[in-house]
Amino acid sequence: MKALLETERLILREILPTDIEGMFELDSNPIVHKYLGNKPVKTKQDSEKIIQSIIKQYEERGIGRWAAIEKSTGDFIGWSGLKLNTGEKDSLNGKQDFYDIGYRFIPRYWGKGYATESAIVALDYGFKVKQYETIVGVALTDNIGSNKVLQKIGLQHIEDFDCEGEKASWYELKLNDYEKNLS
Repeated sequence: MKALLETERLILREILPTDIEGMFELDSNPIVHKYLGNKPVKTKQDSEKIIQSIIKQYEERGIGRWAAIEKSTGDFIGWSGLKLNTGEKDSLNGKQDFYDIGYRFIPRYWGKGYATESAIVALDYGFKVKQYETIVGVALTDNIGSNKVLQKIGLQHIEDFDCEGEKASWYELKLNDYEKNLS
């Protein structure tokens, strides 16, 4: 398996069709989807469609979420990374054509710092390798854990907005602010 990025405890690589079991475990869990519209997938076929959609993003947009693999076990624990939201379908907060950082993990891997650890290397990749000007993050305001991660990795709260009837927070980090934080 070729790693795209590594942290002390994680390997981040492209999501593959063989990740179907882990993706189904992740996205069929109602707890995982509590702050994602409460729409967990029902079948492995649904998970296959998600995997194919992410693979298509790699091909068409040059970026997409990455599988997070725990080094100590080799287990698929979820995903993390960057995504290009483009077009009306991917719009959020009235905005289109932006790179966002996200993470989603199987609950037994929560509370271990994996979201922060993987998000930091994803930001590094986005700003240092891809030279993106701005990376955004979005979380429902009730999702305290996700909001804390976005703040911890340096994104700045810009505004709150309505996201399908729920209150959400919009965060941004600009390349020049990221570079200042490094020095």
